Amino acid sequence: MSTLKGKTIFISGGTRGIGEAIVLKAARDGANIIIAAKTAEPHPQLPGTIHTVAAAIEAAGGKALAIQLDIRDDVAVKAAIDKGAEHFGGIDICINNASAINLGGVRHTDMKRFDLMHQVNVRGTYAVSQACLPHLMKAENPHILTLSPPLNLDPVWFKDFGPYTMSKYAMSLCMLTLAEEMRKKGVAANALWPKTIIATAAIMGVPGVDVNTARKPEIMADAAHAVLTRDSKQCTANFFIDEDVLTEAGVTDFDQYAVSPGTELFPDLFLS
Repeated sequence: MSTLKGKTIFISGGTRGIGEAIVLKAARDGANIIIAAKTAEPHPQLPGTIHTVAAAIEAAGGKALAIQLDIRDDVAVKAAIDKGAEHFGGIDICINNASAINLGGVRHTDMKRFDLMHQVNVRGTYAVSQACLPHLMKAENPHILTLSPPLNLDPVWFKDFGPYTMSKYAMSLCMLTLAEEMRKKGVAANALWPKTIIATAAIMGVPGVDVNTARKPEIMADAAHAVLTRDSKQCTANFFIDEDVLTEAGVTDFDQYAVSPGTELFPDLFLS
């Protein structure tokens, strides 16, 4: 399989950045996209709403259903997923893209920020995946893709921003749990993480980050596409890195993804 034509994808978040790039790539194949995110009205500082992305999906050749959703609300999550499945006749792919970030240590991360990261990153991933499972088990080639890092226990990743690290690693543990529980059911669960920083609003807002040392979100979209078109029964429990996936797929020109070709790239978090 090399196309997502006719596949129905539920994605959390996705109004900008990596999530938007992933769904637009799928839309060009002719996929159906359930875009479920909080932003329904324009944000004064951030681009994109569920409606603008839905329009872009339709313009790219896909079909879209926009649902305003806070994934911290598990009742609303189930209702949104069931609505999307009814609208398109099922769900083939679940993408856990929504994430909250705060790069502070324990002394500088209050409980409000701690709870937000864990409610969105961990609880949200769990709730979305769980609610998608009944529909995925009916699909022909079902996949769950979580945008979370490999489990690297080098203490350096806990020294300065441990609360965020804990939340992202818990997303990765959700992936492993799903992969093993659903292995015999043929539902694949994998994680995908970028080798370098990606030019998104979240990362570009970090002090000291130079956008010229980043890659474009399209590298993650191409890597996600390569994973999601694999046989779900033969591809599960992997911590994929975008560049490695694309190298295996035969891509040799990575300058196409660079914000500033020829500039030394800054590696992403959690990679040795």
